[in-house]
Amino acid sequence: MRYRLTFVAGLALGYVLGTRAGRERYEQLKKSMRQVAQNPAVRNTAETAAQQGKEIAGKALHTVGEKVGDRVPDSVSDRVRSLRERSAASTGEDDWGTSNT
Repeated sequence: MRYRLTFVAGLALGYVLGTRAGRERYEQLKKSMRQVAQNPAVRNTAETAAQQGKEIAGKALHTVGEKVGDRVPDSVSDRVRSLRERSAASTGEDDWGTSNT
């Protein structure tokens, strides 16, 4: 019982001390993260990483498609086909709002 009481007291003390400086520190971190996210170098790197990820995923899809072949159920292959057609007809942005350029 003594350990539980000590734990609850420590939890309460941490909460009180954390809330006093918490909001101000949270706003500082939020402002810093917004500045980092708006940095052109960071944005370019993120877009490059997204593009490379798409290329690697495409290669993996091709490799898996060759190895799996006709063993995929028709329902799965129909779904993949519909997703490919949808992405081919897209307006240049994916579901996350990033460009495909």
